[in-house]
Amino acid sequence: MTGIPAHVVVPCTAASCKKAAICGYGAQIVECDPTDESRAEVAAKTVQETGGVLVHPNQNVAVIAGQGTIGLEVLNQVPGVEALVIPVGGGGMLAGIAVAVKAIKPDVRIYAAEPLNADDCYRSKMNGILTSNPQPPITIADGVKTNIGHNTWPIIRDLVDDVFVVTEEEIKRATRLVWERMKLLIEPTAGLGLAVVLSRRFQETTDVQNICLVLCGGNVDLGTLDWLKD
Repeated sequence: MTGIPAHVVVPCTAASCKKAAICGYGAQIVECDPTDESRAEVAAKTVQETGGVLVHPNQNVAVIAGQGTIGLEVLNQVPGVEALVIPVGGGGMLAGIAVAVKAIKPDVRIYAAEPLNADDCYRSKMNGILTSNPQPPITIADGVKTNIGHNTWPIIRDLVDDVFVVTEEEIKRATRLVWERMKLLIEPTAGLGLAVVLSRRFQETTDVQNICLVLCGGNVDLGTLDWLKD
């Protein structure tokens, strides 16, 4: 709206619909390899070449705070909420919501939802130290393939009550259930929360009833849904 050029660093493996949306909004895509290291290198190079300002998608404190307003909306619309289940990749949305919600209603539980194949947040919580994925994860939930970072980890460590992991099949079933029953076209990353709530471990270890699921995206390449035939 202000005419400032935007260069968005995107993994070359990103869904084509996501790339099309970025271009449709007027930004220029700069592709990188699907690793955190490549993204950081390409972003730094792009900043140097363009004279731009880096806005990190999940470690920038303003972005984290902005994503935290989701929590404020939930508390405003559902005052009796007992828990939120939030997908976690880099942890910006999870950390922001945790800060906002715990500051106002500390008894509300914050749960993270993560693929078993990309479980760095789960292992970090279990180990008590920041633990990255040993290699680029392979998961249908492409929005959470990145690792949590140094700015989000302390918040997740201190304010997130638990982290739950689910299998690829659980993610697929939950995503399809939302499509068929709720008539919402969510992407598999957004299906993580429902997959967690439907999982045996969640049902056996939690006693909350009024649960909010954050459906965090609807970027679906409709022409590539072969997994629906499985």
